[in-house]
Amino acid sequence: MHTDIERFLAHSIQLESEAARRFGELADAMQSAGNRPVARLFRRLADYSLLHLQDARARAAYRQLPALKAEDFSWPGLESPEAAAIWAADPQLGPEQALQVALQAETSGRDFYQQVLDATTDPEIRALAREFVDEESAHVLELQRWADLQRAGLPLPVEG
Repeated sequence: MHTDIERFLAHSIQLESEAARRFGELADAMQSAGNRPVARLFRRLADYSLLHLQDARARAAYRQLPALKAEDFSWPGLESPEAAAIWAADPQLGPEQALQVALQAETSGRDFYQQVLDATTDPEIRALAREFVDEESAHVLELQRWADLQRAGLPLPVEG
């Protein structure tokens, strides 16, 4: 799968870049639909992805990353695992469905990094993959909590 750190970092940069863009689209759609609490959650997830992206880029700064075309990426599916389905940016999407899409995206991202962690013997890749698994796991837990609140008809946490 990912046998060298440069290829792993190229995949991480692509994954987090797409995740930030898609979560930003979801935030805009929920804001337009008047669902501010969920819009804030998606904006926070976009910001988390941007932080991961900055971290991956910083770790790659002194390396020669491969110039990968779309078809050169080794994803479990057709696109990067964390890229939420494009239809999810539909402003008519309800908050429960939007949260499920986000949960699926974050779970897929976590699972991708876990697969890398499980498959590699490279200590540097293992260390980075472990960090990313831990970060994505925290996002999955947060989204599960929000989805549970939404299903129960309880108010979502409002953040300043």
